[in-house]
Amino acid sequence: MNTNTPIFSKKDDTKFFRTLNKRVNEYFKENNIKRTGNWKLYLKTIILFTLFIAPYFIIIASPKIHFGIFILLSIVLGIGMAGIGMNVMHDGNHGAYSTKKWVNKFMGGSIYILAGNVYNWQVQHNVLHHTYTNIPGHDEDLDAGRVIRFTKTAKWEKFHKFQHYYSIFLYGLLTFNWSLTTDFKQMACYLKRKLSYGEAKSPKILWTTLVITKIIYFSVWLVIPMVVGVVWWKVLIGFFVMHYVAGLILSVVFQLAHIIDETTNPQPSENGEIENTWAVHQLFTTVNFAPKNWLVNWYTGGLNHQIEHHIFPNISHIHYDKIAEFVKQTAAECNLPYHEYKTMTSAVIAHFKHLKDLGQKPQLA
Repeated sequence: MNTNTPIFSKKDDTKFFRTLNKRVNEYFKENNIKRTGNWKLYLKTIILFTLFIAPYFIIIASPKIHFGIFILLSIVLGIGMAGIGMNVMHDGNHGAYSTKKWVNKFMGGSIYILAGNVYNWQVQHNVLHHTYTNIPGHDEDLDAGRVIRFTKTAKWEKFHKFQHYYSIFLYGLLTFNWSLTTDFKQMACYLKRKLSYGEAKSPKILWTTLVITKIIYFSVWLVIPMVVGVVWWKVLIGFFVMHYVAGLILSVVFQLAHIIDETTNPQPSENGEIENTWAVHQLFTTVNFAPKNWLVNWYTGGLNHQIEHHIFPNISHIHYDKIAEFVKQTAAECNLPYHEYKTMTSAVIAHFKHLKDLGQKPQLA
């Protein structure tokens, strides 16, 4: 990744963010509403944790359970896992779950039972992705190695002609890779670059935390089931299915918001400056999808309102539906883009069409 930090323009003739921020602040003040979560988020947390934990204990209590039911429970585990990641962990690590720091820290720490690591996630997501959204060489969400070509600036390979077919199979490996290799590689890289989010911790503490949490994680999901009598091959299959389902859901939701034809991949000028201000930059690099679908809204933790999330990451997702009205209005007044797909299906189709275009146009390399 590029280590030369881009600088966003400070010139905003439209006064987009100043106007928008004023409207959002007035909304919370006039309605006496906290920017963090409320009972809706707390109830959702209970439901998602039940969805995630209950199948595990059913498997532990019935180690000889029918293989078909076992696979079904593993799929439910994956759905619960992704749900916790998008709703509970995500809001917690953005400081948006609660007004209490310890609650945010606790909920953000739920990433440990999802095979991730708080330090890595906060640096990769909060720092690199949210700050340098869709900027090649700085936003790691654009980096899929040589396997998938996400931008026009990425090197083109012949096999990219088929990436709109095989990418969906690779998407499911996201959290599986977290659990095995990604966290170790990221921590080594981020510590070398001296990156941090919030109060910096010593490398010794971070490495110790990573190793201990990984040992606990694999003990819970692999060792304990085998000890209680679940045959080893069934445990490994269930573990993979759980991760594959969760990884597939998370990857698709993430990609729909940024890897799509309407979004841009701005490059810094010769003096390292990005053309737009940070807030306006988010409008050009982010897309919403299925904003009126209650199930998508509920399950994805408002990540379908990605524009609102990127401009106001410290506000809980339960408020995005209302905030979207202000963002859309202000963007229109300032003659700025506000990209939105009415349905998730149309966004999915657009994403894979974009992958196809990037894979079949070597002249863009």
